[in-house]
Amino acid sequence: MIYLTIAVLCSVAVSVLLKVLRQKNIDIRQTIVAGYPVAFLLTWFLLKPDVSGMNALGGAWAIIIALGILLPAVFIILGRAIESVGMVATDAAQRLSLIIPIVAAFLLFGEVLTGTRIFGLLLGFLALGALIYRPQQGQISRQAKHTPLWLFGVWAGYGIIDILFKQVAKQGTAFPLTLFVSFGLAGLLLFIYLLITRVRWQGNALAVGLLLGALNMGNIYAYVRAHQLLSESPSIVFTGMNVGVIAVATLIGVGVFRESLNRINVLGLLLAICCVAVLFLA
Repeated sequence: MIYLTIAVLCSVAVSVLLKVLRQKNIDIRQTIVAGYPVAFLLTWFLLKPDVSGMNALGGAWAIIIALGILLPAVFIILGRAIESVGMVATDAAQRLSLIIPIVAAFLLFGEVLTGTRIFGLLLGFLALGALIYRPQQGQISRQAKHTPLWLFGVWAGYGIIDILFKQVAKQGTAFPLTLFVSFGLAGLLLFIYLLITRVRWQGNALAVGLLLGALNMGNIYAYVRAHQLLSESPSIVFTGMNVGVIAVATLIGVGVFRESLNRINVLGLLLAICCVAVLFLA
C-alpha cells in the first residue's frame, strides 16, 4: 500500500505545486519544460526502457508524436484550471477522465456497454456538470467565463492521453519505452516553442521544474509498482488511486488554500467517487 499512497500524494503534490506557482505569477510553461529532462532520466533509471526496440515502434510514432504534443499542453491547461476553479474540482475532473476511454471502447473499438457502465457514465457526466457549476452573481469575470473550458480541457486531455497509451500498448510497444520517448519529445517540442516565442527565462521557474519532474515521474512509477505488487487486487489500486486523489485534494484545497465549494460542487465530488466505484464494478 505504500506505493499507492506515494502515487496519490505525488499526484496531489503536482496540483499543489501548480497552484502555488500560479499564485506567485511564475511561468508554468518554463517549469514544465524543465521538468521533462528529470522525468526523462528517471524513466531511464527506474523503468529501464529497452531502447533497442526503437526500430519496432513503426506505426506507433503517430501516437507518440500526439503524446509529445498533448502531455505538455494538458499540463498547462491543468495549471489554468487550478487557477480558475481550484485544485479540488480540477483533480476530480482529472480522475473522471477515465470515462472517456470507456466511451471510446464502445464507440470506436466495438466493446459491449453494459447497463452498469451506462449508469457509471451518467454519474460521471453529472459529476462534471456539478463540479463546474458556479452561481452567477452580477457581471461574470472573463476568468469565470473560461472556467468550464479549462476544466473540460483537463477532463478531455487526460482521457485522450489514456486512450493513446492504451493504443500503443495494444501494438505491442513496451510502456516504459513509450513513456521514455514521449517525455523526451514533449520536452523538446515545448522547449522549441518557448524559443520561438522568445520567452524571458525565469530562474526560479526552471529550478522548480526539477521538483515537478520528480513528482510527475514519482506518481507514474509508484502507480505502476502498486499494480505490480497488488496484481491480484487491481480494484484496490484503481479505486484507491482515484478516490484517494479526490479525497486528499479536497482536504488540502479546502483546508489549506481555503477553496470554496457550494453545495452543488460537493454533490459533484460525491458523484465522482460513486462514478469511480461503479465503473470499476462494471
